[in-house]
Amino acid sequence: MSASTDLEGRWSLVRGTPVYHRAREVADAPVILHLHGFAISGSYMVPTASLLADEFTTYVPDLPGFGRSPRPDHVLTIPELADSAAAFLDAVGAERATVVGNSLGCTVLAAFAQRHPDRLDRAVMVSPAGGKQSQPLGRAIWQLVQDTPREPPSMATVAVPDYVSFGVVTTYKLFVAMTQFPAFQALIEVDKPLLAVLGVRDPLLPPAARIKEVVRQMQVEHLTIAVLKDAAHAINYSHPRETADLIRGFVRGEPLRSTLEPVDGRSPVAVISRGP
Repeated sequence: MSASTDLEGRWSLVRGTPVYHRAREVADAPVILHLHGFAISGSYMVPTASLLADEFTTYVPDLPGFGRSPRPDHVLTIPELADSAAAFLDAVGAERATVVGNSLGCTVLAAFAQRHPDRLDRAVMVSPAGGKQSQPLGRAIWQLVQDTPREPPSMATVAVPDYVSFGVVTTYKLFVAMTQFPAFQALIEVDKPLLAVLGVRDPLLPPAARIKEVVRQMQVEHLTIAVLKDAAHAINYSHPRETADLIRGFVRGEPLRSTLEPVDGRSPVAVISRGP
């Protein structure tokens, strides 16, 4: 298992706007781009990203208007955030990347896959949010409230300052856009290798039994789903080693195969693969 590797804080000019990001380049290595969630910076993605940075060129940006990156003159739509992610790759000189999204980052990833398929090697959706499961808006807000005590207490020190600075109006507009975008459905329609990492305790997802039922019924050959038994929503922060191990094997092209119920009864991760 790899040790964590420090990422360097940097600024890059993306379409004339400075964007803060954390980065480490590895010569001749595949690129992994980590996209953060709703109203928060990329800082909580670092625990997982740093475990991959010894082997892969790694970027963890604050998308425009998030974290340290300056706010644009309007609230960016989901497609505009996806275009910003592609423009960020241009800025750092990366032609293609495996894109890892969490929560809203999965929604941005889905739009990225639709709008810039030639820039996407593989897709990793960690705790996808939005779509019918988060409608109406009040239901989505209640899901977030339920998730808070299920995350590590230290997550609050990362998230709360970002939420406060993001602003009420911006939060509302983007939240509505996220809940109306069927990210998972959009991405499985893109013919790219896809890994979905889900937490059994995530209130933004259907119950575990329903997830298993849907997975068994799906006929998507390029999809692999990993279920973390004790994880909630912010898996990149709460379960970095399990997440990094899954991503590492996936990017290498290694088969991630097991049953939905591991035979030893102790494994924290269950994997089902629809790939060859």
